[in-house]
Amino acid sequence: MTALQLLFGLVLLVAGGEALVRGSVAVAQRMGVSPMLIGLTLVGFGTSTPELVTSLQAALIGAPGVAVGNVVGSNIANILLILGVAAVILPMATTKEAFRRDGTVLVGVSFLFLGIALTGTLSRWVGLLFLGLLAAYTVYTYFTERQTESASAAVHAAEADDIADLPPRDMGYGLGFVFIVGGIAGVVYGASLLVEAALVIARAAGLSEAVIGLTLVALGTSLPELVTSVMAAIRKHTDVAFGNIIGSNIFNILGIAGVTAVVSPISIPPEIVRFDIWIMVATALLLVVFATTGWRVNRWEGAALLACYAGYIAVQLSPSARALLGIA
Repeated sequence: MTALQLLFGLVLLVAGGEALVRGSVAVAQRMGVSPMLIGLTLVGFGTSTPELVTSLQAALIGAPGVAVGNVVGSNIANILLILGVAAVILPMATTKEAFRRDGTVLVGVSFLFLGIALTGTLSRWVGLLFLGLLAAYTVYTYFTERQTESASAAVHAAEADDIADLPPRDMGYGLGFVFIVGGIAGVVYGASLLVEAALVIARAAGLSEAVIGLTLVALGTSLPELVTSVMAAIRKHTDVAFGNIIGSNIFNILGIAGVTAVVSPISIPPEIVRFDIWIMVATALLLVVFATTGWRVNRWEGAALLACYAGYIAVQLSPSARALLGIA
């Protein structure tokens, strides 16, 4: 029954997240919002809604390992797993202009999160700082792209077009709002089921909350990004897939950790501080190395990312490996 609850929660999270994004994009388009702004905000942040609601649920019931592990594990999975899969399907090209800005921001906020993690606490003032930085980044990006009509603006507009082109097409206000309300309900209920089942499985398997948050929960909540990125790769919109992953990782740190800390300040589990947060920073730096060598992630680099993720998961699920590394 617990396994079925977990599966049902994952299905609701993915379906709810997809419905929320599609409904929001449809309504925004009907309201005349520019495709570039839709791609920058609704698509980029909307795919991270499952992570946001799941971390909030976990923090509110006193499961900090799941709450923080979900953020850290999702960022690791987005780069090593999702970008890896997308690059194996089709090499991921990116624009220099967009990556220089967004890649720099990603590395910067990753190191900022590392510094905060070393204090052991995500306090309310840290959450407010993160949200302020997210707002500043979004506003700066929007006005910069609107004024210069840059290549990165075209990428964000293409993100909106990709979502709008999925069935059902040409949604009106009514159906759009139905998708939004249904999506929110699915994400909230799915997150509740997922967190509850994950904690039961962790106790039964003798694993810590942090390990479950970093692996099972993080992987489950990252499925919307996986779907979006794979679809973009299949359509040969590789810059869209690349931009979605970077934007999601920035939002995971500044938005999800920020909102979670403001609502319910939490302690960061020592095992995450000792190991996983450093892996998160390392994956961001690895992304920079791969992306700036030819401004694309090739198939062999995608395969290397997948191999790294397989190794990371193997360490997480092996008590002996964790003990050897001093993170048990």
